[in-house]
Amino acid sequence: MRLVPWTPDDLLRRIDDVITVYGEAMGYRAELLAARRGYVATHARRPGFRAVATLTTDGHVAGFGYGYTSATGQWWHDQVRNALADPDRKIWLDDCFEVVELHVSPPAQGHGIGARQLRALLTLAEGATTLLSTPEAPEQESRAWRLYRRFGYVDVLRDFYFPGDERAFAVLGRELPLPADRQP
Repeated sequence: MRLVPWTPDDLLRRIDDVITVYGEAMGYRAELLAARRGYVATHARRPGFRAVATLTTDGHVAGFGYGYTSATGQWWHDQVRNALADPDRKIWLDDCFEVVELHVSPPAQGHGIGARQLRALLTLAEGATTLLSTPEAPEQESRAWRLYRRFGYVDVLRDFYFPGDERAFAVLGRELPLPADRQP
């Protein structure tokens, strides 16, 4: 497998593969996945967009991650902003790279792909902080939670409900850049 940086056009060319990996990793229903195509296409054109993908030796997408500069007027940003107290808004959102998606196909999980993707994505990111959201889960049982904690992510919001999703999420954050001498 090889990790590659992706341009917006690279991601859009492989959008069917991206949506398939996303659906497998998140366990979302087909009707939700159809709507995600449009969101992903819009995200790829946002300021500060950065993306990476893990490709198998035969070129299949085993995982991907992307993010961009978080800004007022973006749905996720505004949901989180409205839930934070004023001092936390300034700390976390004034100069923030939002990790929008980071997924690994279930058969490829457990081999360090997510960590390599997150490290590469955060190395490419611009901003003083980074935020992401992940479904609430027992931290010791969830690969995603263990990964984010290993990368130094801390709680920003817990048990947060985004409109349209019945699951509780956590919003996690950390400062950027990653320390060069202590890469997770």
